[in-house]
Amino acid sequence: MSFREYLHEKAEESRHNETLAYLMFLAGAVFFVGGILATLSLSEEPQWFLIIPYFTQSSSGTFLSLALLICGIAMVFFGVAAGVNYSRDRGWYMQELKKAGSLEQGLMKRETDNKKNGRKKKTETT
Repeated sequence: MSFREYLHEKAEESRHNETLAYLMFLAGAVFFVGGILATLSLSEEPQWFLIIPYFTQSSSGTFLSLALLICGIAMVFFGVAAGVNYSRDRGWYMQELKKAGSLEQGLMKRETDNKKNGRKKKTETT
């Protein structure tokens, strides 16, 4: 496997991981909204902490709504962070792939120039 093929594979892998990270963000947003809706349906007057509603009385639905809210927030933040990280990695791989491609093109051009110059010298000497 050449270095270019390796870089191409790693860029594809980073693109795939970036897509999965953004899907994790979307799942976290769905969990967060589900937790908010569950909390709002449990009580008529929930208490609020910034934009997060909570219900202080203990019930089985309270634990579910709290779990959905916490998991949703965590998945949103980790999904965005992972997506940005994989996007940066993919950018680096693509930049190195361009460098490897330009280096390879330069070497191929030099080889073709040498072949042309070698043919001309052979025909001039004969």
